[in-house]
Amino acid sequence: MAMLDLVEQTASFGHAAGMIRLSDVLQLRVRYSETDQMGTFYNSRALEWFECGRTELMRRKLGMSYAALEARGAFLPLVEAHLEFLGPARYDDLLEIASVVQVWGRAKLRFEVQIHHAESRKPVVRGYTVHAFTDRLGKPIRPPAWFVEVMTRATPNAGTAKGQ
Repeated sequence: MAMLDLVEQTASFGHAAGMIRLSDVLQLRVRYSETDQMGTFYNSRALEWFECGRTELMRRKLGMSYAALEARGAFLPLVEAHLEFLGPARYDDLLEIASVVQVWGRAKLRFEVQIHHAESRKPVVRGYTVHAFTDRLGKPIRPPAWFVEVMTRATPNAGTAKGQ
């Protein structure tokens, strides 16, 4: 990627929601400790499963862990969450966590997540989380140019979406 393209990409990051979008699917089994007295998963577990999907999406699609992101001085604290509970998931059920990340505004990422049963495809939870870019002190920052480059490289057809 030419430096001019990278600068243009960084400058337009806030308008790039249609250009930079990655997805991943993770399978996870409901553990006994995640269930409640009613025999289904406890509601707070959904946000933990969202985190599993988000973390693995970054690792698999961007080739970096949260720890690597933070080691380079960029942090992604949660600033918004929305969940819709659609059905039960019981101990030992195999679930699929489908996560999609896209840029959101000028300095945020939005992770959309749908969790469903792997075999029956019955929905369990859907929602999203929004994460702001900050420095180590929690001060909002623009996405670092290196992050935009990594995300752009990982996005299929990112260059062709620009001309649309």
